[in-house]
Amino acid sequence: MAQSAKTSTPTWHRLAQPSDRLRAQWVRGDDRTHWVACGRTWDAVAISPIPLGLDALVAMRVGPRRGYPVLADHLRDQLYVLVPPGTGHTAAAGLPGVRALGDGFQLLMPTGQHGSPAAHWVSPPRAVPPPLIRPDRLTHHLRALARDPQKAATS
Repeated sequence: MAQSAKTSTPTWHRLAQPSDRLRAQWVRGDDRTHWVACGRTWDAVAISPIPLGLDALVAMRVGPRRGYPVLADHLRDQLYVLVPPGTGHTAAAGLPGVRALGDGFQLLMPTGQHGSPAAHWVSPPRAVPPPLIRPDRLTHHLRALARDPQKAATS
């Protein structure tokens, strides 16, 4: 009986790691970025370092294939998670390495599928409007990871 090739489910951590092919595209300048105003259709929660944000998404059990828009800035080691407009401040309240980008802020975003080292889609939006992460759940998991960093290693 023939066996079919088993495809592995992408993980947040694996998707956040740029491949050699992607790095070559960035060097060639194949993709572009542009500034987009925050606070209209979404707020962004900036989380540093990137693995902290990825660990929170894993702990939330939100799969990367669901189309939640998540960006990485590999130059600044920041992950940007998009949340409903006007709610980003709740996710960032009092957490070290976490800040909200709402009204009056702009976020560098890819114009194509991949962008640049400063604006790389870890999970591009797949629907219009895209699903957005609930800031209360994000905050809960970021706080839990801040209290117990060992959870990050096991999530």
